[in-house]
Amino acid sequence: MGTATEGTNEVRLVGHVSGGVQERTLPSGDPLVTFRLVVPRPERRGRGAASGRVGVDTLDVACWTARTRASAARLAEGQVVEVEGALRRRFFAAGPGRASRYEIEARRVRRAG
Repeated sequence: MGTATEGTNEVRLVGHVSGGVQERTLPSGDPLVTFRLVVPRPERRGRGAASGRVGVDTLDVACWTARTRASAARLAEGQVVEVEGALRRRFFAAGPGRASRYEIEARRVRRAG
C-alpha cells in the first residue's frame, strides 16, 4: 500500500447486481466480465432528506483477472455482492473517435450476507 503522499486508489462497495453479468472478448483478445452494481448512497443532511428518497449510485464493474471473472460469472441479477478494487478511467474506440468511462476494476468479488 502506498503512503498518503503517493496517493491511494482503493474502493470497497456493497450493493446489488443490476442487469445481469456480461461476458465478452475484446478486439485485443482479452476476456472481460462486467456487471453493474447499484449502491445505496448515504443519506445527506438537507437535500433530499425531508423527501424520504434514498439515492443510489450505479457503477460499472470490470473483472479482468481469471479469479474475478470466475467469481462474477456466477452472480445473478439482484444478488448482493461486495467488490474491492480501484477506480479506473478506460479509453476505447467509439465510432470515428475515442471515448472513455469510469469503472471499478475489481480485485475481489464475493457474495455478501
